[in-house]
Amino acid sequence: MTRISDWLIDPADNPERNTAKLLTIAEVLMRQVEQASGERGVAYEQFQRAALLEDRVRQRTSDLESTLKILNETNARLAEANRATERARRNLADAIEAVEEGFALFDASEILVMYNSRFCCDLEDVRATLRPGLSFADYIEACSRSRFLALPKGGGPADWMATRMQRHRTRSVFQVALAGDRWLQVSEQPTSDGGTVVLQTDVTEIIRMERSERGRMLDDQARLIHATLEHINQGICIFDAAGRLVGWNERLRLLLDIPVTVLRTGTGFDTLQRWMQRDGELLSSITPPELFSWAVQQTQRPPLFLEIRRTSGVMLVVFAEETPDRGFVMSFSDVTRERLAIQAMQRANASLEARVAARTEDLRAALADAERANSTRARFVAAASHDLLQPLSAAKLFVASARDETEDERAGGTLDKAHKALASVEAILGALLDISRLDEAVVEISPVRLAPLFAQLTDEFAPMAERKGLQLAILPCALTVFSDPAYLRRILQNLISNAIRYTRTGRVLVGPRRLPGGVRIEVHDTGPGIAPEDQRAIFREFHRLNASASASEGLGLGLAIVERACALLGHRLTLNSTPGRGTCFAIELEQAPARAVASYPCGEAIEDGATDDVGDRIALLVENDEELRHAISLVLERRGVTVLEVASGEEALELVDEMGIVPDLYLVDQQLGDGLTGIETLTALKQRHGDRPARIITADRTPSVRDACAAAEIEIIYKPLDPEVLDAFVTRGG
Repeated sequence: MTRISDWLIDPADNPERNTAKLLTIAEVLMRQVEQASGERGVAYEQFQRAALLEDRVRQRTSDLESTLKILNETNARLAEANRATERARRNLADAIEAVEEGFALFDASEILVMYNSRFCCDLEDVRATLRPGLSFADYIEACSRSRFLALPKGGGPADWMATRMQRHRTRSVFQVALAGDRWLQVSEQPTSDGGTVVLQTDVTEIIRMERSERGRMLDDQARLIHATLEHINQGICIFDAAGRLVGWNERLRLLLDIPVTVLRTGTGFDTLQRWMQRDGELLSSITPPELFSWAVQQTQRPPLFLEIRRTSGVMLVVFAEETPDRGFVMSFSDVTRERLAIQAMQRANASLEARVAARTEDLRAALADAERANSTRARFVAAASHDLLQPLSAAKLFVASARDETEDERAGGTLDKAHKALASVEAILGALLDISRLDEAVVEISPVRLAPLFAQLTDEFAPMAERKGLQLAILPCALTVFSDPAYLRRILQNLISNAIRYTRTGRVLVGPRRLPGGVRIEVHDTGPGIAPEDQRAIFREFHRLNASASASEGLGLGLAIVERACALLGHRLTLNSTPGRGTCFAIELEQAPARAVASYPCGEAIEDGATDDVGDRIALLVENDEELRHAISLVLERRGVTVLEVASGEEALELVDEMGIVPDLYLVDQQLGDGLTGIETLTALKQRHGDRPARIITADRTPSVRDACAAAEIEIIYKPLDPEVLDAFVTRGG
């Protein structure tokens, strides 16, 4: 359609001509507007509308052209993006194909997106089912039914699939067994968008190499074990869970005199047992059928110990124990020399034992049993000392009783010497027993109050210091420490005893010093001191600086016991000594809270007969004979009872009042000298502190004493004291 402007404005005319035309038209139009009326006004309005529509069309056309240009640019960029995406896809496919392992990608909905040519290449029948869009569950089901998959023994495809699905969607690496002894390592890793990447690696060669290396290591271990067995001086044999021989050494064949043709892998235990009993006798409580039953039983076997005595005189000790694989190992030790030495010792002691009174018969039997049962010094000392102490204490009590009853002054002196000799032996054995207990390393760390412990030590050593003319000062202390009460008491006893023994004049001072978080207990003396070169040697067993001292003054075990006990308890032991000026031994202990329940209780009493456990009980022993009092204390302390020792009834009342300790039971001698009698002492204790289990100990069997005890409702234990009677009283507490 020809626009009005096309014929009003001639392109061929110059600009001035066209401008004049436009001015003329504008003038006419303005005049028409001013004079508009009727049809001419309508025509002008149509003309005006046409002009406006032309502007709008022109604008819309311009906008459309701009939009079309943008669309063309966008299409160009989209095409470029599609080309880049296609290139990236091709690069990704090439990269996945270049991966040496099998690769597969499942999306968040567990649908297979892509995979490379090596994925499932070892499972040809599964490879044939792979396609994009395959679900993960269908893929696993196809794997479970593959003829190339080696299913676990006793399991089916469903079991394998259930186990495989349990590992799904977790970051895991595991191995899958294939037919033909081949192995595939599967690594399953989740992606950030919830998908799953599966990598498959053929690890057959690696596993085979590991098997080979493991076999080589087992061979090396077997050679090492064989060399070790051959180096051992004992006969060793090893059986598997079925009771078949799998290992042995040449020493076993020589000890049992077994032919080479008999000892071979797979030999049953019954064959070895026949050679054990051939020209030999089992000395243990187990019978041959019981021994065979032990070897073939299916339940857990307890350790087994037995002895074999061969007709040639050779003694064999056999120890058998189960191994972790349900087999067992047996060791055969030739103890002929040890047993001959023990027998020679027994023969040497026979003449001495024949002169011992009938009362020491139990002592000889206990000593012989201990010697037969132990081949080492530590175990021998532990058993022999323990068994010797009780009959020796009884013998000492008998001698003390006889000395009290005799009126012959000469016989009394002899009995007094015998009593002191027995006391010396008893002290030596007590020290040996302490050494053996330290070897067992059994301690019970608990809070220990120092106040009652120091009070006991004061009562125990004050008479000894007084006899030597020394001043003994044990400073009071209200602190509580962590230690074993029995060992701590023994440590301080040995230190104080040594200080008094080696100090000729002056004083012995025992006192505590506070440390940050602990306490140091120091034992000072004004003795001769110890030279620097001797300060290490004094802690050796059986070593005494004064070599001329008699055996009654000890065997040099006190400081050895102190050092080993402190090491066992974790207490630091120090020595500071200057020759000619004295010595200071000190032990450092950890301080316990004051509110802790201490091993030496104070204040509240235990109700009568409350328990048979005597480990925490306190006994008050009133006996004016110091050595007898010490002997009874040893008997009670072996039962775990803490003993408060005093020499008179007045001291007993004062001790209980001052220390605030109400003992659990009383043992009181009737004849206590010029002061209160035993009955009077017990009556006063009952009035002040309530009723407690109590016994009067006396050698007086006259009716007057019996009637007085019956009137006071107190039972009697007659001298000489029977340790079993004391044990029964302490155990029942009444």
